[in-house]
Amino acid sequence: MSIDQVNRRGFITGTTALAVGASLHAASPARAHDWEEIALWPGVPPGRGRVTGPEKIGGEGAGFGAVSNISNPRLRVYRPNHTNGRAVIVCGGGGYFRIQLWKESTPAAQWLQNRGYTVYELIYRLPNDGWEPAAPFADAQRAMKIVRSRAAEFGIRPDAIGIMGHSAGGHLAGFTALQPDRPLYAGSDRFEATSARPDFAALLFPVVSLRMPFATRTRREIIGDNADRAAEDAWSLDTYAAAGAPPMILFSSADDATTPPAHNLALFGALRQAGASAELHIFADGGHGWGLGTPHQTLHRWPELFTTWLDTRMAGRL
Repeated sequence: MSIDQVNRRGFITGTTALAVGASLHAASPARAHDWEEIALWPGVPPGRGRVTGPEKIGGEGAGFGAVSNISNPRLRVYRPNHTNGRAVIVCGGGGYFRIQLWKESTPAAQWLQNRGYTVYELIYRLPNDGWEPAAPFADAQRAMKIVRSRAAEFGIRPDAIGIMGHSAGGHLAGFTALQPDRPLYAGSDRFEATSARPDFAALLFPVVSLRMPFATRTRREIIGDNADRAAEDAWSLDTYAAAGAPPMILFSSADDATTPPAHNLALFGALRQAGASAELHIFADGGHGWGLGTPHQTLHRWPELFTTWLDTRMAGRL
């Protein structure tokens, strides 16, 4: 499939998948347009590792609606009826062993789409599927380059393209924002002349530190349980805080036992100390993986807080 080819596909194939897809649509508001898909790579993706068999979608339990066994990394594109010129690449979490579409990245993508944003839901390769640890980061860099290269086609500004991530997807988004020039793969097509640096970043309950005592699934998949301090530092986001970092807005819940607020506090402190633009919100409750939240929760307001913050940044040209 050509890198420029846009495919319209069903969410998932198979009987179980249809049920999951039906649940997704039933629980979601009417959207501007159905999504489209763009492959990230022409042919076999770069890097070590291969996946056999079809993609998998979680059924009952915590993994409901989450995708894994990904061999075809791609962007799922949500176009608005009337674009506001801004774009967001959204990365669901899942500890780098699955991607939480149903409860994290898809609701956020649809909410933004209905408010004029062109949204790109990133379906990235996972180390737990057999890909090398750098694979998801290469996919995120490539996604940024493709979106910026094709900005005119989508009616978006090439200087108003951000990235958003949840949990492990927050780690992926943050690493892309802070290390956009890290040489993770070799490429020479027309997209590779474009910057992978996001213009802004929003991290929701992200994994920031891979140092102990934060023994997250992200740590296991990226550096292993017995990694030394050098590896921990190399893949922790706060290591790369710098004055030139894109503006960031960070969200956490005080009662999150999976990625406690200490993650975002470390990143916020490092960014502010470096002279970067950063804003932090810690909600009283919500736990982990709250997606859009529910109407009775204060954290249900995070999308409006994000768009208000971005309006202010854009008014000052970021």
